[in-house]
Amino acid sequence: MRASGGIVIRLKNIQFHLDPGPGALVRAQEYGVSLRSNNILLASHSNLDHCNDLNAVISAMTHDGLDKNGILIGSKSVMTGGDGERPFITRKHRKYLDKFLSLESGNNVKFGKDIELQTLKTKNKDPHSIGFKIKSDKISIGYTGDTSFFPELIDELKGSDILILNNLEPFGYRSEDHLSSDDSVRIISAVRPRLAIITHFGQKILEENPIYQARDIQRRTNVQTVAARDGLVIDPMTLAASLRKRKINT
Repeated sequence: MRASGGIVIRLKNIQFHLDPGPGALVRAQEYGVSLRSNNILLASHSNLDHCNDLNAVISAMTHDGLDKNGILIGSKSVMTGGDGERPFITRKHRKYLDKFLSLESGNNVKFGKDIELQTLKTKNKDPHSIGFKIKSDKISIGYTGDTSFFPELIDELKGSDILILNNLEPFGYRSEDHLSSDDSVRIISAVRPRLAIITHFGQKILEENPIYQARDIQRRTNVQTVAARDGLVIDPMTLAASLRKRKINT
């Protein structure tokens, strides 16, 4: 009912492709996203809806290895197969990349002087699952990954100007591995981002309409909240400019 091609983030001329699941190539073409422009691939965990098309995306961004480039950063379950399982990235496709890193939560990676990636804790059936925070000198973007609520999650996400939450269930429902709208309210109220985006919707929340869920979350938190849709585009630098203006005015 919704696409699963992942999230593309462009900061400082670096293009991140986050969690490219099934249909990543088709959706990129549909929405005018150049996979050749990918610099960094991020894979939060080994569920197919988050990593199924990694090898295909690597082939697309490197011309099947003719133009070796790019960095892949993923959870242990994606990169090495986790607990004895088969890794998702083939040996052939690893050779197409400049670098690949298998990370646990609590790691930091810097790209040049201005961009830093932090890996975040999650609570998921996949014990190696991670979230991400991408920080530049102008803006910070937090991504929960697939996780149920736990108190430390708030500390992991604090400082995020834009917060992307994998909000599977609507108000009144629970999930072992994902957030509900009730959980999103708790997190957003504590983190206080400038913008919250809910995504990764399950059947129940689609039936109730994610737009209404986002409106209710915004009403309860007084934080601007958007329900993601396929092809949604948000300009993070416009938000960063408004943040600077507010600080100057203050």
